[in-house]
Amino acid sequence: MSYESSVTAEIAATAARLVVEEGLEYGPAKQRALKTLGLGRSRAALPSNDELEDQVRDYLALFCADTQPQELRALRELAAQWMARLAEFRPHLCGAVWRGTATRLSNIHLQLYCDDSKSAEIALINMNVDYEVGATAGPIAGGRGRGGAREIDVLSLAAPCRALNELVTLHLSILDFDDLRGALKTDARGRSERGDLAALQKLLTEEADESL
Repeated sequence: MSYESSVTAEIAATAARLVVEEGLEYGPAKQRALKTLGLGRSRAALPSNDELEDQVRDYLALFCADTQPQELRALRELAAQWMARLAEFRPHLCGAVWRGTATRLSNIHLQLYCDDSKSAEIALINMNVDYEVGATAGPIAGGRGRGGAREIDVLSLAAPCRALNELVTLHLSILDFDDLRGALKTDARGRSERGDLAALQKLLTEEADESL
């Protein structure tokens, strides 16, 4: 293994521990790992998200095998409840809860596909749900945003999870209806990046069957 590959692997292992133990997202975990390892702001040796996810799965299997499956199921069930509540916005689950690497420290990420970006906010208001509005970089929708990824609104709220007996943060990314056309594309390894409520319910059923 070359020196650079060795450094990349060390960063990935350190970042994976931060993802699992502190609930960090991948980007911040990589940056924290650089600082922890005294590598400054160098990006040359940063692991890809796939490499980091592999390390996260290894860490979970080694240290969290007794607790993580139950925590993941609790988060998926909570996600399903909110996807049902927000069904009119064609919600898709993504992130660690969809990919199967989530723990009780993980946030739930839902993508909503709306004809009107404000309609999701109105729905939350009608549900008497408190939320905060933020922003993040989103995908380029057909023909628009030619200067790069456009900014999209993110609605964040705290939802009670009875199974975990604590509040879980939900991030609702507001995308245009046209973005739904590319929502189910697979990644470089042929794995789906997100799934709708039917796909999530299928996962929950499969998990239940495996536990019998």
